[in-house]
Amino acid sequence: MEKLTSDSIALLTELIRIPSFSREEGQTAAQIAQFFTQFGIPVQQVGHNIIAFNKAEDPEKPYILLNSHHDTVKPNPAYSKDPFDPIVADGKLYGLGSNDAGGCLVSLIAAFRYFYAREDLPFNLCLIASAEEEVSGKNGIEEAYKHVPACSFAIVGEPTLLDLAIAEKGLMVLDCVAHGESGHAARNEGVNAIYAAMDDIAWFRTFQFPKESAFLGPVKMSVTMIEAGSQHNVVPARCQYVVDVRSTDCYSNLEILDIIRSHVQSDVSPRSTRLNPSTIAPEHPIVQAGLRLGKQVYGSPTMSDQALLPIPSLKVGPGDSARSHSADEYIYLQEIEAGVAFYIKLLEGIIA
Repeated sequence: MEKLTSDSIALLTELIRIPSFSREEGQTAAQIAQFFTQFGIPVQQVGHNIIAFNKAEDPEKPYILLNSHHDTVKPNPAYSKDPFDPIVADGKLYGLGSNDAGGCLVSLIAAFRYFYAREDLPFNLCLIASAEEEVSGKNGIEEAYKHVPACSFAIVGEPTLLDLAIAEKGLMVLDCVAHGESGHAARNEGVNAIYAAMDDIAWFRTFQFPKESAFLGPVKMSVTMIEAGSQHNVVPARCQYVVDVRSTDCYSNLEILDIIRSHVQSDVSPRSTRLNPSTIAPEHPIVQAGLRLGKQVYGSPTMSDQALLPIPSLKVGPGDSARSHSADEYIYLQEIEAGVAFYIKLLEGIIA
């Protein structure tokens, strides 16, 4: 276990040194592939995604997906340290991507290595180190998953303080347009599109979806942008506004979209319906294995690659989501050690 942890910290240190902004992860993909190769583990590469399977892969057995990402956001402007200099101080490893989600990724890789050569596993392990997670890109996990056998469920590595996120909100951004008729503001002319939009916006503000998630609460809709008019004395014929919709496991994005369109007069166009909410049953064996390790279940408001996976998934990993995208990002070395041990025990918990 000590060697797995030290190897994990060494790998994360190298990854921090390499800029890996979303859609620019080629060098970190190469670093991860090289890491596997030095331990005699073959990999496949799909775009900037790295894929590996356990040595005794048996197509007759179910597959479990282990996934975390190696892309990062751009550094927070408030950084006081070099984001690409992996400094260790006070038990912390600093650097961009150290917490989100480098610590999770290297810990999952360590667990994969621990089980890699085992021939008695009742399942196969498929590990995907994915790209483009921070932008929900189409060439990340969504594309990589097309190149592997269908998996029974996934463990998605994101910083959760090792608690079990069994539900995660989805996202849908709507471009809405209310229509009216242009006229002169000084005369009783036209139909004001702003007023039409206001009626629909009032609905967005007050509507309560009938079903509420036990772990995520209600679907949340927020009007976040609005634009109308060309000059002060012209009644506008068009008013555009944007609605941010955070979906829950009670509804798919398409179901929510149908409900919205049945209630408002505005034209409603989703930018995407891909980013669906996700959930896994509390009774699922992997969740029960985590509960036996003393962890808590909760619903996560933040999005991950779970949104693009068509299978049940559990989000869990070392680090703290509150540090993600922050200035002088860090992860405790002890958290990586705990993460390696936790992932191993979690998988052992479902081995009959």
